[in-house]
Amino acid sequence: MVTVPDGSTLKTDPRAILSWALYDWAAQPFFTLVTTFVFSPYFASVLAATPEEGQSLWGFATAAAGLGIAILAPILGSIADATGRRKMWIFVFSIPFVISCWMFWYATPGGSNSIAIAMIAFVVGTLSIEVATVFNNAMMPSLVPAPQVGRLSSFGWAMGYVSALITLAIALLLFSANADTGKTLAGIYPVFGLDPATREGDRVTGPFSALWYLVFVLPMFFFVPDALAKTKITTAVREGLSELAASLAQARANRNIFHFLIANMSFKDGLVALFAFGGIYSEGQLGWGSIEIGIFGIIVIIAGIGGVLLGGHLDDKFGAKPVLLVSLIVLMVCGFGMVSIDKTTVLFFIQTQEAPEGAQFASVPEQMFIGLGAIVGAVAGPLQASSRSLLIRLAPKEHISQFFGLLALSGKVTSFMGPLAVGIVTTLSASQAGGMSVVLVFFAVGLVLMWGVKEQRAG
Repeated sequence: MVTVPDGSTLKTDPRAILSWALYDWAAQPFFTLVTTFVFSPYFASVLAATPEEGQSLWGFATAAAGLGIAILAPILGSIADATGRRKMWIFVFSIPFVISCWMFWYATPGGSNSIAIAMIAFVVGTLSIEVATVFNNAMMPSLVPAPQVGRLSSFGWAMGYVSALITLAIALLLFSANADTGKTLAGIYPVFGLDPATREGDRVTGPFSALWYLVFVLPMFFFVPDALAKTKITTAVREGLSELAASLAQARANRNIFHFLIANMSFKDGLVALFAFGGIYSEGQLGWGSIEIGIFGIIVIIAGIGGVLLGGHLDDKFGAKPVLLVSLIVLMVCGFGMVSIDKTTVLFFIQTQEAPEGAQFASVPEQMFIGLGAIVGAVAGPLQASSRSLLIRLAPKEHISQFFGLLALSGKVTSFMGPLAVGIVTTLSASQAGGMSVVLVFFAVGLVLMWGVKEQRAG
Protein backbone atom coordinates (compact mmCIF):
# COMPACT_ATOMS: atom_id res chain seq x y z
CA MET A 1 0.00 0.00 0.00
CA VAL A 2 1.14 3.55 -0.77
CA THR A 3 0.03 6.71 1.02
CA VAL A 4 -0.96 9.40 -1.49
CA PRO A 5 -0.82 13.17 -0.88
CA ASP A 6 -4.46 13.41 0.22
CA GLY A 7 -3.82 10.92 3.05
CA SER A 8 -5.54 7.92 1.49
CA THR A 9 -3.79 4.67 0.56
CA LEU A 10 -3.22 3.11 -2.81
CA LYS A 11 -2.18 -0.40 -3.79
CA THR A 12 0.97 -0.50 -5.93
CA ASP A 13 -0.09 -1.31 -9.48
CA PRO A 14 2.53 -2.47 -12.05
CA ARG A 15 0.24 -1.35 -14.88
CA ALA A 16 0.08 2.14 -13.40
CA ILE A 17 3.87 2.24 -12.98
CA LEU A 18 4.46 1.21 -16.61
CA SER A 19 1.84 3.70 -17.82
CA TRP A 20 3.49 6.48 -15.83
CA ALA A 21 6.91 5.65 -17.31
CA LEU A 22 5.42 5.67 -20.83
CA TYR A 23 5.07 9.44 -20.45
CA ASP A 24 8.88 9.75 -20.73
CA TRP A 25 8.76 7.35 -23.67
CA ALA A 26 6.09 9.49 -25.34
CA ALA A 27 7.76 12.86 -24.83
CA GLN A 28 11.38 11.95 -25.61
CA PRO A 29 11.33 12.15 -29.46
CA PHE A 30 10.74 15.91 -29.22
CA PHE A 31 13.99 16.36 -27.29
CA THR A 32 15.97 13.84 -29.35
CA LEU A 33 14.78 14.60 -32.88
CA VAL A 34 13.69 18.25 -32.75
CA THR A 35 15.88 19.81 -30.07
CA THR A 36 19.16 17.94 -30.59
CA PHE A 37 19.90 15.73 -33.58
CA VAL A 38 17.69 16.41 -36.61
CA PHE A 39 15.52 19.53 -36.76
CA SER A 40 17.81 21.98 -34.95
CA PRO A 41 20.76 21.31 -37.35
CA TYR A 42 18.30 21.78 -40.24
CA PHE A 43 17.19 25.09 -38.73
CA ALA A 44 20.77 26.35 -38.34
CA SER A 45 22.09 25.15 -41.69
CA VAL A 46 19.10 25.66 -44.00
CA LEU A 47 16.50 28.07 -42.59
CA ALA A 48 18.89 30.64 -41.14
CA ALA A 49 21.11 32.77 -43.37
CA THR A 50 24.25 31.42 -41.70
CA PRO A 51 24.96 28.70 -39.13
CA GLU A 52 26.04 31.41 -36.69
CA GLU A 53 22.72 33.23 -37.09
CA GLY A 54 20.86 29.93 -36.73
CA GLN A 55 22.67 29.10 -33.49
CA SER A 56 21.92 32.57 -32.11
CA LEU A 57 18.22 32.41 -33.02
CA TRP A 58 17.88 28.89 -31.59
CA GLY A 59 19.57 30.12 -28.44
CA PHE A 60 17.13 33.03 -28.13
CA ALA A 61 14.21 30.61 -28.56
CA THR A 62 15.66 28.32 -25.90
CA ALA A 63 16.05 31.26 -23.51
CA ALA A 64 12.45 32.40 -24.14
CA ALA A 65 11.13 28.91 -23.41
CA GLY A 66 13.26 28.70 -20.29
CA LEU A 67 11.91 32.01 -19.02
CA GLY A 68 8.33 30.87 -19.57
CA ILE A 69 8.99 27.62 -17.73
CA ALA A 70 10.63 29.50 -14.88
CA ILE A 71 7.52 31.65 -14.45
CA LEU A 72 4.77 29.08 -15.03
CA ALA A 73 6.06 25.79 -13.61
CA PRO A 74 6.16 26.69 -9.89
CA ILE A 75 2.88 28.65 -10.09
CA LEU A 76 0.98 25.85 -11.80
CA GLY A 77 2.61 23.29 -9.52
CA SER A 78 1.28 25.12 -6.50
CA ILE A 79 -2.20 25.23 -8.04
CA ALA A 80 -2.03 21.49 -8.74
CA ASP A 81 -1.16 20.86 -5.10
CA ALA A 82 -4.19 22.89 -4.04
CA THR A 83 -6.59 21.05 -6.37
CA GLY A 84 -4.98 17.62 -6.00
CA ARG A 85 -5.24 17.08 -9.78
CA ARG A 86 -2.27 16.44 -12.06
CA LYS A 87 -3.54 14.59 -15.14
CA MET A 88 -5.88 17.44 -16.04
CA TRP A 89 -2.90 19.80 -16.33
CA ILE A 90 -0.93 17.29 -18.39
CA PHE A 91 -3.88 17.12 -20.79
CA VAL A 92 -4.16 20.91 -20.99
CA PHE A 93 -0.50 21.35 -21.90
CA SER A 94 -0.46 18.35 -24.24
CA ILE A 95 -2.74 20.23 -26.66
CA PRO A 96 -0.34 23.11 -27.52
CA PHE A 97 2.56 20.65 -27.46
CA VAL A 98 1.03 18.46 -30.19
CA ILE A 99 0.03 21.49 -32.28
CA SER A 100 3.54 22.93 -31.97
CA CYS A 101 5.14 19.68 -33.08
CA TRP A 102 2.97 19.67 -36.17
CA MET A 103 4.00 23.25 -37.00
CA PHE A 104 7.59 22.18 -37.72
CA TRP A 105 6.41 20.58 -40.97
CA TYR A 106 5.53 24.04 -42.32
CA ALA A 107 9.01 25.49 -41.71
CA THR A 108 9.97 24.99 -45.36
CA PRO A 109 13.31 26.00 -46.92
CA GLY A 110 13.09 29.55 -48.26
CA GLY A 111 9.65 30.16 -46.77
CA SER A 112 9.05 33.77 -45.78
CA ASN A 113 7.75 32.80 -42.34
CA SER A 114 9.67 29.57 -41.81
CA ILE A 115 12.07 30.92 -39.20
CA ALA A 116 9.22 32.47 -37.21
CA ILE A 117 7.15 29.26 -37.46
CA ALA A 118 10.05 27.12 -36.26
CA MET A 119 10.95 29.42 -33.37
CA ILE A 120 7.35 29.82 -32.16
CA ALA A 121 6.79 26.06 -32.42
CA PHE A 122 9.97 25.37 -30.49
CA VAL A 123 9.21 27.87 -27.71
CA VAL A 124 5.59 26.76 -27.24
CA GLY A 125 6.41 23.07 -27.60
CA THR A 126 9.29 23.19 -25.13
CA LEU A 127 7.30 25.24 -22.63
CA SER A 128 4.29 22.92 -22.86
CA ILE A 129 6.11 19.61 -22.50
CA GLU A 130 8.36 20.83 -19.69
CA VAL A 131 5.41 22.13 -17.65
CA ALA A 132 3.46 18.91 -18.27
CA THR A 133 6.49 16.98 -17.03
CA VAL A 134 6.32 18.81 -13.69
CA PHE A 135 2.88 17.28 -13.08
CA ASN A 136 3.93 13.83 -14.29
CA ASN A 137 6.87 13.90 -11.86
CA ALA A 138 4.58 14.92 -9.01
CA MET A 139 2.59 11.67 -9.34
CA MET A 140 5.56 9.47 -8.37
CA PRO A 141 4.92 9.40 -4.60
CA SER A 142 1.46 7.94 -5.22
CA LEU A 143 2.82 5.02 -7.26
CA VAL A 144 5.52 3.37 -5.14
CA PRO A 145 6.76 3.36 -1.53
CA ALA A 146 9.42 5.94 -0.70
CA PRO A 147 12.33 3.42 -0.72
CA GLN A 148 11.53 2.58 -4.37
CA VAL A 149 11.14 6.09 -5.75
CA GLY A 150 14.72 6.20 -7.05
CA ARG A 151 14.18 3.03 -9.04
CA LEU A 152 10.90 4.39 -10.42
CA SER A 153 12.53 7.65 -11.45
CA SER A 154 15.36 5.81 -13.19
CA PHE A 155 12.88 3.46 -14.88
CA GLY A 156 11.16 6.48 -16.38
CA TRP A 157 14.48 7.87 -17.64
CA ALA A 158 15.39 4.47 -19.07
CA MET A 159 12.10 4.35 -20.97
CA GLY A 160 12.93 7.77 -22.37
CA TYR A 161 16.37 6.58 -23.45
CA VAL A 162 14.96 3.54 -25.25
CA SER A 163 12.41 5.77 -26.96
CA ALA A 164 15.20 8.15 -27.99
CA LEU A 165 17.22 5.27 -29.42
CA ILE A 166 14.33 3.83 -31.42
CA THR A 167 13.06 7.14 -32.78
CA LEU A 168 16.53 8.42 -33.69
CA ALA A 169 17.21 5.17 -35.55
CA ILE A 170 13.88 5.53 -37.38
CA ALA A 171 14.69 9.12 -38.34
CA LEU A 172 18.22 8.34 -39.56
CA LEU A 173 17.30 5.14 -41.39
CA LEU A 174 13.97 6.17 -42.92
CA PHE A 175 13.42 9.95 -42.90
CA SER A 176 16.48 12.20 -42.84
CA ALA A 177 18.60 12.13 -46.00
CA ASN A 178 22.19 13.07 -46.72
CA ALA A 179 22.26 16.44 -48.47
CA ASP A 180 24.61 15.18 -51.22
CA THR A 181 23.21 11.73 -51.99
CA GLY A 182 19.55 12.25 -51.06
CA LYS A 183 19.64 8.91 -49.24
CA THR A 184 19.20 7.98 -45.60
CA LEU A 185 21.69 6.18 -43.37
CA ALA A 186 20.15 2.91 -44.61
CA GLY A 187 21.17 3.80 -48.17
CA ILE A 188 17.59 4.29 -49.34
CA TYR A 189 15.53 7.27 -50.38
CA PRO A 190 13.26 8.61 -47.60
CA VAL A 191 10.05 6.65 -47.09
CA PHE A 192 6.55 7.92 -47.90
CA GLY A 193 7.99 9.93 -50.79
CA LEU A 194 9.56 12.51 -48.50
CA ASP A 195 11.47 14.95 -50.69
CA PRO A 196 15.17 15.32 -49.80
CA ALA A 197 15.40 18.57 -51.79
CA THR A 198 12.93 20.35 -49.48
CA ARG A 199 14.24 18.51 -46.40
CA GLU A 200 10.89 16.89 -45.69
CA GLY A 201 12.70 14.08 -43.90
CA ASP A 202 14.01 16.58 -41.33
CA ARG A 203 10.75 18.51 -41.02
CA VAL A 204 8.63 15.39 -40.56
CA THR A 205 10.32 14.74 -37.22
CA GLY A 206 7.89 17.31 -35.74
CA PRO A 207 4.66 15.56 -36.78
CA PHE A 208 6.30 12.20 -36.03
CA SER A 209 7.02 13.38 -32.47
CA ALA A 210 3.40 14.52 -32.14
CA LEU A 211 1.97 11.17 -33.29
CA TRP A 212 4.39 9.23 -31.08
CA TYR A 213 3.32 11.30 -28.08
CA LEU A 214 -0.41 10.94 -28.80
CA VAL A 215 -0.18 7.16 -28.97
CA PHE A 216 2.04 6.48 -25.99
CA VAL A 217 0.78 9.08 -23.52
CA LEU A 218 -2.71 7.55 -23.47
CA PRO A 219 -1.95 4.76 -20.93
CA MET A 220 -0.92 7.40 -18.41
CA PHE A 221 -4.36 9.01 -18.66
CA PHE A 222 -6.19 5.70 -18.42
CA PHE A 223 -4.22 3.75 -15.82
CA VAL A 224 -2.29 6.11 -13.53
CA PRO A 225 -4.38 7.11 -10.49
CA ASP A 226 -4.88 10.78 -9.76
CA ALA A 227 -5.90 12.44 -6.52
CA LEU A 228 -9.48 13.58 -6.09
CA ALA A 229 -10.15 17.29 -6.48
CA LYS A 230 -9.84 19.06 -3.13
CA THR A 231 -11.07 22.51 -4.10
CA LYS A 232 -12.30 24.54 -7.06
CA ILE A 233 -9.75 25.91 -9.52
CA THR A 234 -10.69 29.54 -8.80
CA THR A 235 -10.06 28.99 -5.12
CA ALA A 236 -6.97 26.96 -5.92
CA VAL A 237 -5.50 29.85 -7.93
CA ARG A 238 -5.60 32.11 -4.89
CA GLU A 239 -4.40 29.38 -2.56
CA GLY A 240 -1.75 28.18 -5.00
CA LEU A 241 -0.21 31.61 -5.53
CA SER A 242 -0.20 32.21 -1.81
CA GLU A 243 1.41 28.83 -1.15
CA LEU A 244 3.98 29.43 -3.90
CA ALA A 245 5.25 32.48 -2.06
CA ALA A 246 5.35 30.39 1.11
CA SER A 247 7.24 27.55 -0.63
CA LEU A 248 9.82 29.99 -1.99
CA ALA A 249 10.30 31.32 1.51
CA GLN A 250 10.41 27.77 2.89
CA ALA A 251 13.02 26.74 0.32
CA ARG A 252 15.18 29.70 1.27
CA ALA A 253 14.70 29.01 4.96
CA ASN A 254 15.54 25.31 4.54
CA ARG A 255 19.27 25.42 3.88
CA ASN A 256 19.28 21.80 2.71
CA ILE A 257 16.68 22.23 -0.05
CA PHE A 258 18.05 25.63 -1.02
CA HIS A 259 21.58 24.23 -1.53
CA PHE A 260 20.17 21.36 -3.56
CA LEU A 261 18.15 23.67 -5.83
CA ILE A 262 21.16 25.94 -6.45
CA ALA A 263 23.37 22.90 -7.10
CA ASN A 264 20.74 21.59 -9.53
CA MET A 265 20.71 24.98 -11.26
CA SER A 266 24.47 24.88 -11.75
CA PHE A 267 24.91 21.34 -13.06
CA LYS A 268 21.77 21.54 -15.22
CA ASP A 269 23.26 24.65 -16.87
CA GLY A 270 26.36 22.57 -17.57
CA LEU A 271 24.29 19.75 -19.07
CA VAL A 272 22.35 22.19 -21.27
CA ALA A 273 25.61 23.55 -22.68
CA LEU A 274 27.15 20.09 -23.03
CA PHE A 275 24.28 18.77 -25.12
CA ALA A 276 23.70 22.03 -27.00
CA PHE A 277 27.27 22.21 -28.28
CA GLY A 278 28.24 18.52 -28.34
CA GLY A 279 27.43 18.04 -32.02
CA ILE A 280 28.98 21.37 -33.01
CA TYR A 281 32.14 20.55 -31.05
CA SER A 282 32.56 17.08 -32.56
CA GLU A 283 32.02 18.47 -36.06
CA GLY A 284 34.60 21.22 -35.58
CA GLN A 285 37.24 19.25 -33.67
CA LEU A 286 36.91 15.90 -35.42
CA GLY A 287 35.35 16.83 -38.75
CA TRP A 288 32.30 14.62 -38.28
CA GLY A 289 29.26 14.93 -40.52
CA SER A 290 25.60 14.30 -39.74
CA ILE A 291 25.87 10.52 -40.11
CA GLU A 292 28.83 10.29 -37.73
CA ILE A 293 27.11 12.58 -35.23
CA GLY A 294 23.93 10.49 -35.48
CA ILE A 295 25.83 7.25 -34.86
CA PHE A 296 27.62 8.87 -31.94
CA GLY A 297 24.23 9.91 -30.57
CA ILE A 298 22.97 6.33 -30.76
CA ILE A 299 26.05 5.09 -28.88
CA VAL A 300 25.55 7.71 -26.17
CA ILE A 301 21.87 6.79 -25.82
CA ILE A 302 22.64 3.06 -25.52
CA ALA A 303 25.17 3.82 -22.80
CA GLY A 304 22.58 6.03 -21.12
CA ILE A 305 20.05 3.20 -20.94
CA GLY A 306 22.44 1.00 -19.03
CA GLY A 307 23.58 3.85 -16.83
CA VAL A 308 20.13 4.97 -15.81
CA LEU A 309 18.99 1.42 -14.96
CA LEU A 310 22.07 0.84 -12.81
CA GLY A 311 21.69 4.30 -11.30
CA GLY A 312 18.18 3.50 -10.09
CA HIS A 313 19.37 0.47 -8.12
CA LEU A 314 22.30 2.45 -6.70
CA ASP A 315 19.92 5.28 -5.79
CA ASP A 316 17.65 2.97 -3.80
CA LYS A 317 20.58 1.16 -2.16
CA PHE A 318 22.93 4.03 -1.32
CA GLY A 319 20.74 7.11 -1.75
CA ALA A 320 20.39 9.78 -4.42
CA LYS A 321 23.17 12.02 -3.13
CA PRO A 322 26.03 9.52 -3.70
CA VAL A 323 24.75 8.90 -7.23
CA LEU A 324 24.71 12.65 -7.90
CA LEU A 325 28.20 13.19 -6.50
CA VAL A 326 29.76 10.31 -8.46
CA SER A 327 27.97 11.40 -11.64
CA LEU A 328 29.32 14.94 -11.35
CA ILE A 329 32.87 13.75 -10.71
CA VAL A 330 32.72 11.44 -13.73
CA LEU A 331 31.29 14.24 -15.90
CA MET A 332 34.17 16.51 -14.93
CA VAL A 333 36.84 13.87 -15.66
CA CYS A 334 35.31 12.85 -18.99
CA GLY A 335 34.60 16.45 -19.96
CA PHE A 336 38.25 17.31 -19.36
CA GLY A 337 39.26 14.39 -21.56
CA MET A 338 36.91 15.40 -24.36
CA VAL A 339 38.09 19.00 -24.56
CA SER A 340 41.67 17.71 -24.84
CA ILE A 341 40.91 16.01 -28.17
CA ASP A 342 41.18 17.14 -31.78
CA LYS A 343 41.79 15.27 -35.05
CA THR A 344 45.37 14.32 -34.19
CA THR A 345 45.73 15.01 -30.44
CA VAL A 346 44.57 13.50 -27.15
CA LEU A 347 45.19 14.90 -23.68
CA PHE A 348 46.26 18.22 -25.26
CA PHE A 349 49.79 17.14 -26.28
CA ILE A 350 49.89 13.43 -27.23
CA GLN A 351 50.08 13.33 -31.04
CA THR A 352 48.41 10.54 -33.03
CA GLN A 353 47.84 9.66 -36.68
CA GLU A 354 44.88 11.22 -38.46
CA ALA A 355 42.32 8.72 -39.73
CA PRO A 356 42.64 7.68 -43.41
CA GLU A 357 40.26 9.42 -45.81
CA GLY A 358 36.85 7.78 -45.70
CA ALA A 359 37.65 5.62 -42.67
CA GLN A 360 34.95 6.00 -40.04
CA PHE A 361 35.98 6.28 -36.37
CA ALA A 362 39.44 4.91 -37.25
CA SER A 363 41.64 7.37 -35.34
CA VAL A 364 42.62 7.21 -31.68
CA PRO A 365 41.11 10.67 -30.92
CA GLU A 366 37.77 9.62 -32.44
CA GLN A 367 37.71 6.36 -30.51
CA MET A 368 38.65 8.11 -27.27
CA PHE A 369 35.99 10.76 -27.88
CA ILE A 370 33.34 8.09 -28.45
CA GLY A 371 34.40 6.21 -25.31
CA LEU A 372 34.31 9.30 -23.13
CA GLY A 373 31.01 10.37 -24.69
CA ALA A 374 29.50 6.98 -23.87
CA ILE A 375 30.55 7.37 -20.23
CA VAL A 376 29.04 10.87 -20.19
CA GLY A 377 25.80 9.41 -21.54
CA ALA A 378 25.87 6.70 -18.87
CA VAL A 379 26.05 9.21 -15.98
CA ALA A 380 23.91 12.05 -17.40
CA GLY A 381 20.71 10.03 -17.00
CA PRO A 382 21.33 9.02 -13.36
CA LEU A 383 22.27 12.63 -12.60
CA GLN A 384 18.84 13.82 -13.73
CA ALA A 385 16.85 10.84 -12.46
CA SER A 386 18.39 11.04 -8.99
CA SER A 387 17.75 14.78 -8.90
CA ARG A 388 14.02 14.23 -8.93
CA SER A 389 14.16 11.27 -6.53
CA LEU A 390 16.26 13.35 -4.11
CA LEU A 391 13.70 16.16 -4.26
CA ILE A 392 10.97 13.71 -3.26
CA ARG A 393 13.07 12.76 -0.24
CA LEU A 394 13.76 16.38 0.70
CA ALA A 395 10.50 18.22 0.02
CA PRO A 396 7.40 18.25 2.27
CA LYS A 397 5.07 15.65 0.74
CA GLU A 398 2.01 17.92 0.93
CA HIS A 399 3.77 20.43 -1.36
CA ILE A 400 5.44 18.03 -3.74
CA SER A 401 4.12 19.62 -6.96
CA GLN A 402 5.23 23.03 -5.78
CA PHE A 403 8.73 21.80 -5.18
CA PHE A 404 8.84 20.03 -8.52
CA GLY A 405 7.91 23.42 -9.94
CA LEU A 406 10.84 24.91 -8.05
CA LEU A 407 13.05 22.09 -9.36
CA ALA A 408 11.99 22.99 -12.90
CA LEU A 409 12.59 26.64 -12.04
CA SER A 410 16.11 25.94 -10.77
CA GLY A 411 16.85 23.84 -13.83
CA LYS A 412 15.59 26.42 -16.33
CA VAL A 413 15.83 29.91 -14.87
CA THR A 414 19.53 30.25 -15.73
CA SER A 415 19.63 27.67 -18.54
CA PHE A 416 20.93 30.35 -20.90
CA MET A 417 24.07 30.89 -18.82
CA GLY A 418 25.93 27.72 -19.86
CA PRO A 419 25.57 28.27 -23.64
CA LEU A 420 26.22 32.00 -23.20
CA ALA A 421 29.42 31.37 -21.22
CA VAL A 422 30.62 28.85 -23.84
CA GLY A 423 29.96 31.36 -26.63
CA ILE A 424 31.76 34.23 -24.87
CA VAL A 425 34.85 32.21 -23.93
CA THR A 426 35.01 30.63 -27.40
CA THR A 427 34.99 34.13 -28.94
CA LEU A 428 37.61 35.49 -26.55
CA SER A 429 39.92 32.48 -26.80
CA ALA A 430 39.24 31.66 -30.48
CA SER A 431 39.18 28.04 -29.32
CA GLN A 432 36.34 25.54 -29.23
CA ALA A 433 38.14 23.57 -26.52
CA GLY A 434 38.57 26.73 -24.44
CA GLY A 435 34.88 27.53 -24.74
CA MET A 436 33.72 24.03 -23.84
CA SER A 437 36.01 24.01 -20.80
CA VAL A 438 33.56 26.41 -19.14
CA VAL A 439 31.11 23.50 -18.77
CA LEU A 440 33.46 21.95 -16.22
CA VAL A 441 33.07 25.01 -13.99
CA PHE A 442 29.29 24.53 -13.81
CA PHE A 443 29.74 20.88 -12.82
CA ALA A 444 32.35 21.83 -10.21
CA VAL A 445 30.05 24.39 -8.57
CA GLY A 446 27.22 21.86 -8.51
CA LEU A 447 29.53 19.29 -6.93
CA VAL A 448 30.64 21.63 -4.14
CA LEU A 449 27.06 22.61 -3.29
CA MET A 450 25.78 19.02 -3.43
CA TRP A 451 28.45 17.93 -0.97
CA GLY A 452 26.70 19.81 1.83
CA VAL A 453 23.18 18.53 1.09
CA LYS A 454 21.75 16.07 3.62
CA GLU A 455 19.43 13.40 2.23
CA GLN A 456 16.48 13.73 4.58
CA ARG A 457 12.91 14.93 4.18
CA ALA A 458 11.92 18.41 5.27
CA GLY A 459 9.34 18.72 8.00
